[in-house]
Order: sequence, then structure tokens, then C-alpha cells
Amino acid sequence: MREPRFEALVRAVGVPLHRYLVRRTDPAAVDDVLAETMLVLWRRIDDVPHLDDVLPWCYGVARGCLANARRAERRRLRLVDRLSRTEPVAEPAEHIELYDALRTLGELDREVVMLWAWEGLAPRAIAEVIGLTPNAVSIRLHRAKKKLAVQLDRKNGATAGQEQVKRGSEL
Repeated sequence: MREPRFEALVRAVGVPLHRYLVRRTDPAAVDDVLAETMLVLWRRIDDVPHLDDVLPWCYGVARGCLANARRAERRRLRLVDRLSRTEPVAEPAEHIELYDALRTLGELDREVVMLWAWEGLAPRAIAEVIGLTPNAVSIRLHRAKKKLAVQLDRKNGATAGQEQVKRGSEL
């Protein structure tokens, strides 16, 4: 019962709502606001008045969706402004060697290593973040760690900050 009523509603108000929004917002935002309006109409289909009196009510819904979109855009612009004024995080002086080695990696490999080492994510989670398969992430991580080890002269597999105990010198 809801679907036929909604389809009739869309046929009755779709074009007028589109025209209403074109006259009130940026052309790039019209389709998004119209889609949000239709979503609200779908969710509130039981509250929608009879089709004879529906257009003013739908304009009110579209007006509210347009106001929400404008508020969201203002928040986004304030965030962009705030972020553009913040200072980039400085690299700690005691880890210059590490940062230099990280810069030798490609951007994607560097992101994989940083998500793994600093954020503590497993390859499956990293894959979800960057849009690769877990297997591809594991391969990239393995290769990047090997390259970093070479760059940092840690080919022996020692963990950073730990000294290797030489055979014969154990107590």
C-alpha cells in the first residue's frame, strides 16, 4: 500500500519540487536535496496529506531539507577553514631516521605501514580503510617492512630499540 502511494506522490510532486529547488540552491546540490526530500516523504508517507493538498506540504519538507543542506555546507566550510589554519604535526626530532625511511615508500605503502604500526589495524581492517583486498594489504605491508628494514639497517629482524644478544656472550 505504501509503494503505490509513494509512486503517485513522486509523479505529482517530483517535477515541481525540482523546479522549486533549482530556483533556491546551487545546481550541484539540487539532486541531493531532492533525494533527501523524497527520502523524508517516503519515511513520512503516512503523514502526507491527500494528493489534492500535497504540494505545499512537500514544499515545506523540501525547504527543511534545503536548510539542512545549507547548514551542513556551512559546517563543512568552517571545518575546511579551521583545518587549513592548523599547523601540520611536526616530526619528533628523535625519530628523524624513521620519517626519512617512511618517505622512501610510496604514498599507499606508507599509509598501509602507518595504519598498521600507529593505528594498530590488522590487514583486514586496513583493506577496508583503503579499498584493497586483505591479501594485497598483507603483501604491501610485508614489502614495505622489508624496505624499511633495509633503510634502517635492521636486516636482522631486531625490534627497534632492542639489542641482539650475541652467542657466547649470554650470561
